[in-house]
Amino acid sequence: MFRTLVALFLALAMAPVFTAVAWAQGSYRIQAGDVLQMEVLEDTSLNRSLLVLPDGTVSVPLAGTVSATGQTIEALRGAISAALAPNFAAPPTVFLTVSQLNPRTQAVTAASAQAAAQAAVSGTLAATVPIYALGEVARPGRIDVAPGTTLLQFLAESGGMTRFAATKRIQLRRADKDTGLESVYRFNYKAVQAGAKAPVIVLQAGDVIVVPERRLFE
Repeated sequence: MFRTLVALFLALAMAPVFTAVAWAQGSYRIQAGDVLQMEVLEDTSLNRSLLVLPDGTVSVPLAGTVSATGQTIEALRGAISAALAPNFAAPPTVFLTVSQLNPRTQAVTAASAQAAAQAAVSGTLAATVPIYALGEVARPGRIDVAPGTTLLQFLAESGGMTRFAATKRIQLRRADKDTGLESVYRFNYKAVQAGAKAPVIVLQAGDVIVVPERRLFE
């Protein structure tokens, strides 16, 4: 009985990770009519929504036309980064998510069922919440925090940020467990340091905190 409970706990605890990996590794193939959200850490003026045209392409500033239909999100992200690379000193860091599915695409049901199962027992089994940090942070990677931890508390618990951090442009990236679609919340830590009221953002399992590198003179 004990081994069964342990196995169930481990399976449910890893569910958000498996869901995120499935989307990143290619469980969904881009189709015409999808709307993608592109963000480039090195140049925010390139951030925008990209509509996949009927011919299967997207139009990217500085890169031109890029083939999208049939590709995974990760494959297209790499293609866009490579196409933009000649405009940067090094290949830029590109984030790409599906912000809206085309009308013909069916909703993702497996993730919904898994999330519901996890929610049913998380109150009794989950003692910590897995959060992921990357970029200009003192301790990048997975960090387990107590349920109810806020974004500001997480930044303190994780050891803070490096001196190269763009503290005005911190991102909280959260994937919807039912659809796989990602929402991006921006947090201005520099304003909080200057006395502004900090928004209370309670972290959820699987949240990703991105601290980009500051630009010259930023």
